[in-house]
Amino acid sequence: MDKKWKQTEADGYILIDNGDGKTLGLAKDSPVPILTVDGYAFKDFLRTGELAPYEDWRLSWEERAEDLAGRLSMEDIAGLMLYSAHQLIPARRPMAAAFSGTYGGKPFEESGAEPWELTDQQREFIVKDKVRHVLIMKLESTETAVRWNNKLQALAEGEGFGIPANNSSDPRHGAGATAEYMGITGEPISKWANGIGLSASFDPDTVREFGEIGAAEYRALGITTALSPQIDLATEPRWMRFADTFGEHTRMTTDMAKAYCDGFQTTPGSPDGWGSRSVNTMVKHFPGGGMGEGGRDAHYAYGKYAVYPGGNFAEHLKPFTEGAFRLTGKTGKASAVMPYYTISQGVDQENGENVGNSYNQFLIGDLLRQKLGYDGVVCTDWGITHDQGRTEEEFAGKCWGVEHLSEAERHLKALEAGVDQFGGNNDAAPVLEAYRMLCEKYGEEAAQARFRRSAKRLLLNIFRTGLFENPYLDLNTSLATVGCPEFAEKGYRSQLRSVTMLKNANHTLPLQKGIRVYVPDRFIKSHLDFFSHPTRPVTLVPAGKTALKECFTLVDTPEEADAAVCFVESPISVGYDPEDRKRGGNGYVPITLQYRPYQAVSAREHSIAGGDPLEESRDRSYRGKWNTAANEADLDIVLDTKKRMGGKPVVTVVTLKNPMVMAELEPYTDALLVEYGVSGQAVADVLTGAFVPQGLLPVQLPESMDTVERQQEDVAFDMECYKDSQGHIYDFGFGMNYEGVIQDERTRRYRKEEA
Repeated sequence: MDKKWKQTEADGYILIDNGDGKTLGLAKDSPVPILTVDGYAFKDFLRTGELAPYEDWRLSWEERAEDLAGRLSMEDIAGLMLYSAHQLIPARRPMAAAFSGTYGGKPFEESGAEPWELTDQQREFIVKDKVRHVLIMKLESTETAVRWNNKLQALAEGEGFGIPANNSSDPRHGAGATAEYMGITGEPISKWANGIGLSASFDPDTVREFGEIGAAEYRALGITTALSPQIDLATEPRWMRFADTFGEHTRMTTDMAKAYCDGFQTTPGSPDGWGSRSVNTMVKHFPGGGMGEGGRDAHYAYGKYAVYPGGNFAEHLKPFTEGAFRLTGKTGKASAVMPYYTISQGVDQENGENVGNSYNQFLIGDLLRQKLGYDGVVCTDWGITHDQGRTEEEFAGKCWGVEHLSEAERHLKALEAGVDQFGGNNDAAPVLEAYRMLCEKYGEEAAQARFRRSAKRLLLNIFRTGLFENPYLDLNTSLATVGCPEFAEKGYRSQLRSVTMLKNANHTLPLQKGIRVYVPDRFIKSHLDFFSHPTRPVTLVPAGKTALKECFTLVDTPEEADAAVCFVESPISVGYDPEDRKRGGNGYVPITLQYRPYQAVSAREHSIAGGDPLEESRDRSYRGKWNTAANEADLDIVLDTKKRMGGKPVVTVVTLKNPMVMAELEPYTDALLVEYGVSGQAVADVLTGAFVPQGLLPVQLPESMDTVERQQEDVAFDMECYKDSQGHIYDFGFGMNYEGVIQDERTRRYRKEEA
């Protein structure tokens, strides 16, 4: 039969054009030969000279995944079950201290390596541990991403069965300079509003468009799995991950989840939606992580418990059951699910277990797998099989409820629950030890069948994104895609649409361009950061100040100014204090959503949940204790500026990471904007009237901390909302433009009463 394919050389790899078939990509020095069957080219990964079903791109994804899963050794499957720790590309210091990487045994700066070279550790986990799922954090540039991806794929291609690397990323499109779980991203990717900021548009079509563009940019960077969206219902206003969610409105969150997953996963024109433009989505966090007791977060032992005082467990499932598992597009459902770290207190009525969600047979095996019928990949959150730290606040392993088990026993328990994959584990040894335990407990045949079920699910997500055919990237195409003008403009518009105006007394806004404006600096006291390290006290020049230089004449004092713009942030606090523990207390303190010192007189007398190997008491109550926001000075600059302006207008711009008590601040500002982590330029465009504000509050803003303490962690919209000096109530859906309160199709579509 006539040969139907032709071969060309690209930058570091070979392309094979199969005409009306699939295009193949191979490393230039690949040991994988090419087979010609029926005139078409196929990769002979097995080097047998015969076409195996998994090598045949004409077959369905399911047939190919089933065939390969049946061929793999248990060592190969254990490698598939691993999901690497965060990778820095390149592994520069000082961040490499937390996410280690060396080049020929030397730090990057001493090695002479190019930024896209593979680290010693990456080579080891690909070859020795057979890891094929890699979590990318920092990328220095688009070129670095492309060349690193091609080197990684070339290494994987020549090993074993030629399984490509399925690279992934936490959300990296946020408009802020840094993202809490990303570090600083170097590639010029388009910048969008974050989760809660996208919700402020009240527009799922914007989220779908973001998904389509995000997928195009991810694929251009070699990323084929998005560790997103975060579809937890944010019913607890103090939760530190509130800003990454779509809020607490169930129907809006469900619609946003569908739009996000459809946008990322769909390859246009594909019969089943999957293809070379698809990016797998891993929705998180099942069965919902937004109800940590007292607002504390389960990255830390002090926040391990999720509670349901309102008996509202079923409501938190809806973004999954009615959204991510029931997509409008052809891909049907999100391809992967991540349970949260939390112990869902009292939920398991079958076995009575209070263990981390990934270990819970009732939640994963009975509910997610059997009752809900989810057959995609279940991947644990990062580090759940590692040992916990020496103190409650230490950022370490998160083996909640199974601290007494060995690392291998933890893997076994998660496998028995129905988990397929272990986030943050590069080491196959404990997985293989868990396999041996499975054999002893259930027999070798059953243990192998269990491993092969997970292997098929994991392989399916690699096959469906076309990686077995061509995992290589063209540099020029990627450079033309990532952060291109069209994508950048659409991302910027999403930022603009998220900015929400809450107050505009005497038509203070818009400000006239060219006037004299005073912008005070900020001060933040020491507090525990994400990794539980104490920060240094710092005086900050607001990021938005640079953008205002282009619009106004900036002056040094309020007395010189025509108007003042105060950039502040919602209150920063942590719900655990090691100093309280050292003084003989239980360590627990209130998370405060106000700036001034707060005493929790209305808090629960006794906590709902508690208990930890590091604690003698099971009671985590903080009733009667005090806390003060680390950025209390944000309030001081507003008050001081108002006083010194002598009646001239004061505008306050709040970066809202959590709902906050506006009663301290609102009476002392003439205009009030909230934004959710956008660029300074977006704020400037709203301040000057270049863009008329459209954002609507996707949250409730409480009237006091008393209503925060009285609300129930698992119940939406159960706070009394703040009423401002203009008579406006800062409730879900409230927002203003220059003409007044916004009432439009969006506010009618998503009503609080119809959540």
